[in-house]
Amino acid sequence: MSLNKVMLIGNVGRDPEVRYLDGNSGNAKVATFTLATTERYRDRNGETRENTEWHNIVAWRGNADVAERFVKKGTQLYIEGRLRTRSWDDQTGNKRYTTEIIVDNLQLLGKKSDNPGGGYQAPAQPQYGQQQTYTQPAYNPQPAPQQPVAAQNVMNDMPDDDLPF
Repeated sequence: MSLNKVMLIGNVGRDPEVRYLDGNSGNAKVATFTLATTERYRDRNGETRENTEWHNIVAWRGNADVAERFVKKGTQLYIEGRLRTRSWDDQTGNKRYTTEIIVDNLQLLGKKSDNPGGGYQAPAQPQYGQQQTYTQPAYNPQPAPQQPVAAQNVMNDMPDDDLPF
């Protein structure tokens, strides 16, 4: 058994770069951007220190559409995904590597004024060979208002022989 799962909350470092793989049909769309996560801690002297990690994010299809429409530099995001490391040869023939997070779930965080699409959650992408189903949220009516209860005289309702001593 193995597990490859990443969960991040951070701020977008640059506007997403969106590419269409089927021309402009929009069917196979990919968005790439960076996400910064910052760890804050106190050192031995009591001073606050920060350590910022930069992550390369790759979002496909529906998640790429959300990134294109709602994500911009500074947007706070929650990302669930998996790690992927790729290698290639650069122009000088050296082998280069990069590690990316492939997005499975993308949620906009922060205030609505910070995120134009705040609160939107992209539907989960189906795995290969699975059908995607959509369900409508259940109807949740407001409860009926409570009627006031008439005051009762509790002292007169208690029997005299109910005393524990």
